[in-house]
Amino acid sequence: MAQTAPQQWMVYTKKADFRHIADRFGIDPVLARILTNRGIVGDEAIDRYLNGTLKDLYDPALLKGADRASEILLQKIRDKKRIRVVGDYDIDGVCSTYILVSALSALGADVDHRIPHRIKDGYGINEAIIDEALADGIDTIITCDNGISAFSQVEKAKTSGMTVIVTDHHEIPKDGDREVIPPADVVIDPKMSESGYPFPEICGAVVAWKLIAVLLRNAGRPDSDWMKYLDFAAIATVGDVMPLMDENRIIVKYGLPAVERTENPGLRALIEKTGAGQHALTAYTIGFVIGPAINAGGRLESADLAEELFLSKNPFAIEELSKRLVELNDERKDMTEEETVRASEIVESQYEDDKVLVVYLPGCHESLAGIIAGRLREKYQKPSIVLTDGETSVKGSGRSIENYHMFAKLTEVKDLLLKFGGHPMAAGLSIDRENVDEFRRRLNENSGLTDADLTAKIWIDVPMPIGYVSEKLIGELEMLEPFGQANDKPIFAEAGLGIRSCRVLGKNRNVVKMTLVEPDGHAMDAVVFTDGDCFEEERGGRTTVDIVYYPEINEYNGRKSLQAVVRRYRFR
Repeated sequence: MAQTAPQQWMVYTKKADFRHIADRFGIDPVLARILTNRGIVGDEAIDRYLNGTLKDLYDPALLKGADRASEILLQKIRDKKRIRVVGDYDIDGVCSTYILVSALSALGADVDHRIPHRIKDGYGINEAIIDEALADGIDTIITCDNGISAFSQVEKAKTSGMTVIVTDHHEIPKDGDREVIPPADVVIDPKMSESGYPFPEICGAVVAWKLIAVLLRNAGRPDSDWMKYLDFAAIATVGDVMPLMDENRIIVKYGLPAVERTENPGLRALIEKTGAGQHALTAYTIGFVIGPAINAGGRLESADLAEELFLSKNPFAIEELSKRLVELNDERKDMTEEETVRASEIVESQYEDDKVLVVYLPGCHESLAGIIAGRLREKYQKPSIVLTDGETSVKGSGRSIENYHMFAKLTEVKDLLLKFGGHPMAAGLSIDRENVDEFRRRLNENSGLTDADLTAKIWIDVPMPIGYVSEKLIGELEMLEPFGQANDKPIFAEAGLGIRSCRVLGKNRNVVKMTLVEPDGHAMDAVVFTDGDCFEEERGGRTTVDIVYYPEINEYNGRKSLQAVVRRYRFR
């Protein structure tokens, strides 16, 4: 656990009648406070959060354009027209493409797919992909997880006589206040102002899944036919870091068991090869074990590896593809670790006083820039942009902090950039090498950031004595799962705990085991996953500590005990 950036521990102070909520829903008042902290307010919202089921998903027919797209596709299938799905090279694009290709194939469609190459093609559909489709005799293109900003490309396809259906979930491009919609036959995007979809924060794969639901219903198929893609909708929702609220939470809550019992041979093989099947699957498993393996193909080789894995029925191909993805992910992890260390050394030797970190890593694979930028942002609590060598220019990815609108700040220096895009918290760009130093200088000169902005705020749900923790409470906390974006695992805090014992464990000395004691004598074991030797050096023999923690049940040799997993600490 690095404690490099300055920290400020903050406690949520949202008000509500916690006792009434607890009594109404039969939960501990601690849970009532956590729900209030998450903005889950009112009996209907709380009931949906705690007790929502697949029956509470929004009707796919509410997705504007789905019914018309279904009519078109069913006619194309009857007419035996060639259909091509154009996806994207990340986990959401791969899952979207799989859902569409698999379901259309099941309806007898003549369908194939094309996923752009991250480096050669870049993001989304382009003119070369359209030319290729024309040469291949494709009649209809369906985009997924891309296309909403491809106005000229869609126009080219339409002018060439093709039918185009755009399915996407990204923000709608605007000209002033006017939305600029590509001239496709149908555009499906829940973020369009006229969409009216009740919860627009769904990923591309869920948009595709909802379209398939309408298509299969209109083809006379039972709902079970579209529900069998729930596993891929859940994987994409977690992997694309969608907020785990409302409909997304239900999709992931019920999708995780669907992933565990998946009928897809490729996904089963990947779960086995990554070791994810050894324990119950969680959103963490998807986000940090299975998801990165799916993404590894698109990062280092080709996203077609994952796509072919999920579409294949050939046991030999499945074995080889799943093994290759795991190998690529291991390679990606090693490369990421090496380049993160290199980036940190550059920051600490050259740019320690900069408020906006701009780190140029020549030779680093460009697909890793965003991951490394995220690591730097977390470590230093500063907006971070990592630049690498692209094919024709320097390319980069940025990750930001709460008080720094990265896209707006890039707009201020757009005269230095060849191309850029993004939003407040993340961005991508390309720039000529000779402009990098000036780019760094101007971003820092006009950052507008204060020391307070660069202080990490650790939000505590409830200041809770470890003596309040029980097996029953830990069981109730599991009702809040799955945890993830916008539904963080709750954290608690207690100040002034005595350290009765402390020892460093693990082959790499990266686990600290303590026994902590409250003033009234109540004791509990605690564990910190950190560099144990640095921890002891920082402690310097002190025996009082404040902690931010999450409680869990530790099982060892058949015995259960309560344990605090320490997230942050301060010695006194």
